[in-house]
Amino acid sequence: MSPAHEARIPLAFIPPGSEVRLAALGEEIDALQREQLTAYGLAENRPIRVLQQRPMTVILADEVELALEHAVARYIWVEKLPADA
Repeated sequence: MSPAHEARIPLAFIPPGSEVRLAALGEEIDALQREQLTAYGLAENRPIRVLQQRPMTVILADEVELALEHAVARYIWVEKLPADA
């Protein structure tokens, strides 16, 4: 058996209703905007629930609901939570 592999996926591709863990904010996101996202609770290893993808990506992070443009969501890298979590 191989060790568990945590594949990073852009947040923009996660279906609504899914829970994921934030892996990283991509360098493609403006530094000021990365700072703002962190202030709203988007930090590494934090759980995120995807509420919708259209017309914008809407997530729930630490009881804060955020609407993100797809241009930003595709550079937010997440990992699926383990099945037994």
